Amino acid sequence: MKDTKDTTSKDTSTHQNTARDSPAGPPLAGRIALVAGATRGAGRAQAVELGRAGATVYVTGRTTRTRISEVGRSTETIEETAELVTSAGGAGIAVPTDHLDEEQVRALARRVDGEHGRLDILINDLWGGEHLTGHSIFGKKSWETPLADGLRVLELGVRSHVITAALLLPLLIRSDAPLLVEVTDGTAHYNRRYRENMYYDLAKNAPIRLAFGLGQELAEYGGTALAVTPGFLRSEQMLAHFGVSEQNWRDAIAEEPSFGIAESPGFLARAVAALAADPDRAERWNGKSTSSAELAQRYGVTDVDGSRPDAWAYLEEVVHGGKDGSPEDYR
Repeated sequence: MKDTKDTTSKDTSTHQNTARDSPAGPPLAGRIALVAGATRGAGRAQAVELGRAGATVYVTGRTTRTRISEVGRSTETIEETAELVTSAGGAGIAVPTDHLDEEQVRALARRVDGEHGRLDILINDLWGGEHLTGHSIFGKKSWETPLADGLRVLELGVRSHVITAALLLPLLIRSDAPLLVEVTDGTAHYNRRYRENMYYDLAKNAPIRLAFGLGQELAEYGGTALAVTPGFLRSEQMLAHFGVSEQNWRDAIAEEPSFGIAESPGFLARAVAALAADPDRAERWNGKSTSSAELAQRYGVTDVDGSRPDAWAYLEEVVHGGKDGSPEDYR
């Protein structure tokens, strides 16, 4: 990939607002974004959609073309994500980063600072704990869960988010309209239910509280912090689990009927890109918890197949509530 550092001009203006000054151009032209955890899934899709809207996007993760993370997948890399961002119309910059390593995150912040002087959009989509949640976590009481696995879940799902926010928010508040998106699993409303295991429950509720608290702190800077969740995500890992592809994903419904409500990573990504371009987002969303479906409804976007799936309503009303209905009724 061509070194984008050579072609991306340094911008030390802390309050440039190119997106609003150029309404005829891409809605996020001139914006500097960072997607932490952009190797695959919703993180990758969000990075690409921000690029499609004209942003310069730093993409981070642990899997590169020369190194594989503990997730164990070599088929998606941050270099490929950066290339997809650039192909979509933005400027993708891959920076290998373990967000549990404070010095690596500090180095990332120094690079963004040196190249642009500010950050406008921070998507905190760090996770990478799917390999721990199967038989090791789900279906087990907290005292039955291997302690090392439980603590690793908290490191991946909580500590990484805290480190990232702590070290990158000083750059974010230099923007004229800071945006922090904490990506998690489940809305605050849905997560009133116990999420099967103590460690997982803590890991997926923490980003919701982070967004709430940081929304209070960012308010004086005109900023927005919110937590968002996809629904039943057709990530690369989930498709591989069912042995299907994005083209024939419906074949998995025979094995798992609830997969009928599944959404592509692009659904959340389109919704978040629309959110990022909304000049009134602080009033609408600051400190709140929302879903891909609610954002899509507000901004009029659809999934790649033209549908607008609402997985959380389906789970609440049909799976848990006993209402007569099918996934197709909620698409």
